[in-house]
Amino acid sequence: MPRTSPFPIQLSATEAAELHRRSTKYTLPYFQVQRARIILMAAEGLENSEIAARLNTRRDVVSEWRKRFFLERLTGLEERSRPGRPRTFSP
Repeated sequence: MPRTSPFPIQLSATEAAELHRRSTKYTLPYFQVQRARIILMAAEGLENSEIAARLNTRRDVVSEWRKRFFLERLTGLEERSRPGRPRTFSP
């Protein structure tokens, strides 16, 4: 039995336009493009497992980004500061 997400995604026109822009931009970091694609597929009504299979990632990763977008919208897709020692090498 497939699991349904408790976080249904419905996009406004501006959110959909911004996510589509991010998902097709080659100069953005990969993680931003991937997150945008996750949310766009979730808005189409796909299940987390189907999105994970299409994007070659884990189901729990898709679930986490769906939840963060549902709760925080576009700001939830941004990187957060991480605890611990700062990076010693530049990206």
